[in-house]
Amino acid sequence: MNMFQGMEGKSLGNGLYWLNEPQEWRFGPEGLLVNAPPSTNFFNDPESAGVYVSAPFLYAEVKGDFDLTTRVDIRMLKWFDAGCLLVMADSANWAKLCYENWKTGPSIVSVVTRTVSDDCPSHVIGQAKPYLRILRSGNCFGFYSSLDGSSWTQIRYFSMDVPEKVKAGVLAQAPIGASCRVSFEYMRLEVKPIKSAKVLPG
Repeated sequence: MNMFQGMEGKSLGNGLYWLNEPQEWRFGPEGLLVNAPPSTNFFNDPESAGVYVSAPFLYAEVKGDFDLTTRVDIRMLKWFDAGCLLVMADSANWAKLCYENWKTGPSIVSVVTRTVSDDCPSHVIGQAKPYLRILRSGNCFGFYSSLDGSSWTQIRYFSMDVPEKVKAGVLAQAPIGASCRVSFEYMRLEVKPIKSAKVLPG
């Protein structure tokens, strides 16, 4: 199900909620358009012990296994501007898969947080409108990206101790910039048994 189906303007439905609702956002023909406010991020810095959970996150509460997909487009201005998929148990346990303006160029980047965050750039893809995908199978998660929505590359496969119900959705961030304009074409959520998060459903 496309969770954005039937949405217009600044009205929410389909069990969607904001954490850190931004001033500038709307649904339109292009999907969800979000302007992330300045200095917004999701990152628990292992070096400085800083905890940042300020980025706009539009989510649904999802119980059990799921398959979550979006397509993202970003007007990148500063390093670390990003549009992401995020799955979250609480502020100390979450993981995100991002299309991010990394130092070497627009890249697929993942972060897994178990009290503190790691930061794992995977590969540079340049200017694109990539597809991002998360599979959950119990406490195992698979992160995937694609340039065409058909051929998928596994970015990460990991385990995280989370409750049966988690928050899952899309996030826009601008950690060092004045803003970041991100559009999410759709947010397709399928709640169903996932045999393995390291193997895409056939």
